[in-house]
Amino acid sequence: MAKHNTHRTPGLARTPIAGARKAAYGVGGAAILGSVLVGTAFTGGAAQAAPAAPAAPAQSAPAAQTAAPSAALDSTEKLRWGSRGDNVEDLQKALNDNGASLEVDGVFGKRTHAAVKDYQAANDLQVDGVVGPQTRGALNGGSSTPVGGSASASSSEGSSSSSSIVDAARSAVGTPYSWGGSSLSGMDCSGLVNFAYEAAGIDLPRSSGAIADGGRTISQSEARPGDIVAWPGHVAIYAGDGQVIDASGSKQRVVERSIWGNPTFVSYR
Repeated sequence: MAKHNTHRTPGLARTPIAGARKAAYGVGGAAILGSVLVGTAFTGGAAQAAPAAPAAPAQSAPAAQTAAPSAALDSTEKLRWGSRGDNVEDLQKALNDNGASLEVDGVFGKRTHAAVKDYQAANDLQVDGVVGPQTRGALNGGSSTPVGGSASASSSEGSSSSSSIVDAARSAVGTPYSWGGSSLSGMDCSGLVNFAYEAAGIDLPRSSGAIADGGRTISQSEARPGDIVAWPGHVAIYAGDGQVIDASGSKQRVVERSIWGNPTFVSYR
């Protein structure tokens, strides 16, 4: 009768594998060692990583703040083509704050004049290229009423400048015509207009074309003495009642005479 061999093979120990498996394996055949989950060599199961920590919410950048105007405009001086100085620099900075791209040089020339007109058109202001109370107030972001001023004061100032301009132009009647001149020894049409406006403290462009383009075009019914009457290549001072004062090339002197043809009327006030 055969007997069961109770001898063990030398060097080999019998291990209760089934019991060990039951205690050491979790769902899917993965071995659990403490709190770390690893793959099992017996089943070839893949290791499972612990879930990643949630990312911190992104911080939004602070909203950009609108820059304040670089400079406030002077509340009394009217600026126009030909003006110069610190107030013009402040104007150019204010226009740049509103989208212009000007050199801040303190000279109110062609580019500054065009930028003023663009600003006036964009802000429903009178488009005349002159920085008076309305345009100044809009650029300053406040009231358009000049400090210490009033409508009646402005009207009086306008009447005074009209008289000064016309009186200066009349003082030049009889002066010889001289191309490029602007004095009582001789003057051309734009020289006369500059001579008359200088008497009222107003700087204008030097050429007739720039004078005509630089102001605000008005109708003849709106024209006041001292405004400018312009034809192609020629300018004159409006004297009122259908009369002009001009340095006439054909008459070779400064004269006062009736308006002719279909001129354009231009105001710098």
